[in-house]
Amino acid sequence: MQTILITGVSKGIGQALAEKFLKEGYRVIGTSTTGTLPYTSPNLTPYRLDLSDPQSIEICTQKLLAAKIKIDILINNAGVLLDDEETKLNTEKLLETLGINVVGTADFTEKILPIINPEGHIFFLSSQAGSITDMDHIEDSHFPYHYPAYKISKAALNMYVRTLAARLKHEGSKLTISAVHPGWVRTDMGGNDAPVTPEEAANDIYALVISKPETGQFWYKGKKFPW
Repeated sequence: MQTILITGVSKGIGQALAEKFLKEGYRVIGTSTTGTLPYTSPNLTPYRLDLSDPQSIEICTQKLLAAKIKIDILINNAGVLLDDEETKLNTEKLLETLGINVVGTADFTEKILPIINPEGHIFFLSSQAGSITDMDHIEDSHFPYHYPAYKISKAALNMYVRTLAARLKHEGSKLTISAVHPGWVRTDMGGNDAPVTPEEAANDIYALVISKPETGQFWYKGKKFPW
């Protein structure tokens, strides 16, 4: 039985991912900021993890190390959108957003690298909003300059994905590193008008996981997406 660790599984895409992988026979380690989840399974183990708190990251990491768990797949799903309808950059929200979406996520990933299967896979839930190449499309949309802090954080996360993939490849690692755009998903973050359900997004991501894609790429529905 393979083990997958998914951050932020208390609701939305994270919960849909956890339920999908449980259904497919995986052992799931799921994190939430409280350490509790609104659902249970014999193959589901919850951990408390607050990516805005370095101490929480350290404690969670130490518990995983102490449990001698080997992780086959890591999905960094947890993240925040704090400036949803805003158009002017709020630097306080930018700092908080970067702290969770980039710094906390990278810190947690780096700390648990030693317990990830040498031929495992690390995924990062990114967004079309973080694609610099795709800005031409965004500029033509109804949200050309909305939620700037969130967009900046996802662009930075994408660069972490690229640099991590390049570093591990240089070191001779067989780990696969991927960024994923899940689509516009009907969650608390995406809103009720979003066309994609969390379950549909989870199915797309599951298909990507089992396809064993090349490292260092940005994906959407199994196809490469522009950085």
